Amino acid sequence: MRSAGVGRPTDIYDLKVRVRMSQEMMDKTCRGFAEALAAREPVPGGGSASAFVGALGASLCGMVARYGATNPALADRADDLTRAFAQADELVQELVGLVAEDVRAYGQVSAAYGIPRDDPARPAAIQDALRVAAMPPYRIMDACGRALALLEVMADKGSRQLLSDVACGAVFCRAAMQGASLTLFANTTSMKDRARAEELETACDELLDTWLPRADALARRASDAARKRG
Repeated sequence: MRSAGVGRPTDIYDLKVRVRMSQEMMDKTCRGFAEALAAREPVPGGGSASAFVGALGASLCGMVARYGATNPALADRADDLTRAFAQADELVQELVGLVAEDVRAYGQVSAAYGIPRDDPARPAAIQDALRVAAMPPYRIMDACGRALALLEVMADKGSRQLLSDVACGAVFCRAAMQGASLTLFANTTSMKDRARAEELETACDELLDTWLPRADALARRASDAARKRG
């Protein structure tokens, strides 16, 4: 989500359009999403892009798991791999949904900033919207952490021939997590409820501290093993 411009006019029609856009965002092709991202429009922005990149990482995890589950040489772990691709599929759907959720969150922030400055309800509306808008990026980060945990399993149990895909998935999930954190901080910085803001920032930092090093290690491990293969 991109930062809302202070004083930007927003009416009910505009908000309805943005809600409809959030559903349309989920139905775009890769080309369509890239073009929408490049357009001179406030949405989609960094939060939505981070969710999509995370979905790509989880999709790679699902692909590696599917190949492994049907590989006779890995029959002893087929049940684990079948569960893994089912979990990966759920994460993909969750992250794709968060592409749209970030758009909806921006709509609330934009609508709040569009309230006339002399309206006494404006400050509270902005703060409520910022609290809502901080949640999609946090959920993106959490989902990417779960995807990275599955990718670690794929590095151990998946096909050696797909280690480069495991590494790519880890890199994508890492980037998505870091990108989502920037969107979260953009919202918490403007929150007046500093206790809630600091709670979210602490939770965000914990996810980064936990998963970024593991993502780096996983990417290096898979990359090194792939280079040595053969």
